Amino acid sequence: MSVLFTFPGQGSQSPGMLARLPDHPEVERTLQQAQAVLGEDPRQLDSEAALRSTRAVQLCLLVAGVAMARVLVARGAAPDMVAGMSVGAYPAAVVAGVIEFEDALELIALRGRLMGEAYPAGFGMTAVMGIDARRLAAIVGHFHRADAPVFVANLNSDQQTIIAGADAAMEAVAARAREEGATRTERLAVSVPSHCELLLPVARQLRTAMVGRSLRRPTVRWISSSRARLLSDPARIADDLADNAALQVNWRDTIKLAWECGARLAVEMPSRDVLTGLTQPVFADGLALCSDNNRVDSLTALILREKATNTL
Repeated sequence: MSVLFTFPGQGSQSPGMLARLPDHPEVERTLQQAQAVLGEDPRQLDSEAALRSTRAVQLCLLVAGVAMARVLVARGAAPDMVAGMSVGAYPAAVVAGVIEFEDALELIALRGRLMGEAYPAGFGMTAVMGIDARRLAAIVGHFHRADAPVFVANLNSDQQTIIAGADAAMEAVAARAREEGATRTERLAVSVPSHCELLLPVARQLRTAMVGRSLRRPTVRWISSSRARLLSDPARIADDLADNAALQVNWRDTIKLAWECGARLAVEMPSRDVLTGLTQPVFADGLALCSDNNRVDSLTALILREKATNTL
């Protein structure tokens, strides 16, 4: 059986997330590389105040994901496949050997800045739980208007769908969804309307920024959470990375694909346990857990045990 590393997207950030990384040479190396590229100490980006910036959030998730994965790989506990939600696709690509960490840092700094500038206020994302995604899509279609757009953004699980758009439109959709059976709605800690056509201009600029960068075939299986497919061609992965801010996320089918490909242990990189909660129902006969609040030696032992099972 195989080991899957998952990398969370925006909304999973938490203050102090870089400070909580293990005391390990690979963490220090990652932080130093980030500082050299960014011209600033990444450890100054994870305060509560700093994380109000989309750029800071996305950089912290990139740095934390790469650092934690490098720690585990250094201990012999490497993944067999990787998948990242939204911005998490970038650290997944770094860990899979597709793109250099330095290139990912430059692209994410640009991605975060462009997204924040495009929608500084009045937009965001809302989670809707307990209602069928098709029924929710019909409600979204009812309330969507050119001057108050709203879209289905993430198919996260059978029980959770994310909408994105203007504040007033999301509030109207959430209210109608609760009337029609949704068990809960929750505004996310995301200040931009990701994973819908509103971010197509950002995707176009990222495609331009991707030109000339050297991407390679992945050394482990790399799953696109936008397409819920395994991708190995570097050009297709480059397009996927550039476009994913404007593409709908299908985490539900991404995790189902990982299970079908043999993954039985899913380990979520920092921060928090959002993806673990979404992954566990599919991994009911396996194990999904997060690296936050788990010791590195415990994670290493679990990964190595899974790998040993795979060779029997």
